[in-house]
Amino acid sequence: MNERTSARLDPVLWGILGIAMLAALYLALVDAPRERTMGDLQRIFYFHVAAAVAGLTAFGVNFASSIAYVARRERRWDRLALCAAETGVAFFAIVLLTGPIWAKPVWMVWWTWSPRLTSSLVLCLLYVAYLLVRRYLEDPDRRAMIAAVFGIVAFVDAPLVWFSIRWWRDIHPSPMLESGGIDPAMRPAFWACLAAFELLLVYLLRRRYALESLEEELERLGRLAE
Repeated sequence: MNERTSARLDPVLWGILGIAMLAALYLALVDAPRERTMGDLQRIFYFHVAAAVAGLTAFGVNFASSIAYVARRERRWDRLALCAAETGVAFFAIVLLTGPIWAKPVWMVWWTWSPRLTSSLVLCLLYVAYLLVRRYLEDPDRRAMIAAVFGIVAFVDAPLVWFSIRWWRDIHPSPMLESGGIDPAMRPAFWACLAAFELLLVYLLRRRYALESLEEELERLGRLAE
């Protein structure tokens, strides 16, 4: 896709994303019924879960891009891996912020070292470390290769986050889509939030990738001018 086509596509994606976000907000905050036990506090879970899924998707993109870079040594894969890691950390910051907001009135504590919470925190910190490693390595080729290997290894924790509730006893609520796990009347809001956050992920990846490409081009021109 050339730059002109990409520039024309961005406003379309922005419009679709805006509509999706407004729909998700309406369905989650207005249309969805109040949960009988937690009341309106439960509504935070629509965004909490959607951010977690989007974050895991972003880390999955980092994982796949890292493998592609190791196999092909093409700079575009390293660029995409970086953008995906940054976006994934941003989404997991939302997860780690909204979780305690819900937990305090329900569990009477801000944090508990349950398998799901611990593995989520570790996953986020691994990708923060990934970004720090990239920051302190100056040689582009060495940085890209070390970061790719780091990204592949870091993703090992992602299945632990996803399956931790199934594998170990956990205070964390059970998966919402299991049989009886979510009221049918709440599903439109749930799916709308998932879709909106995935669209947000796509949009952020596109914009960040374009910015990273521009930064690399400026660095290249700077080296030529020296």
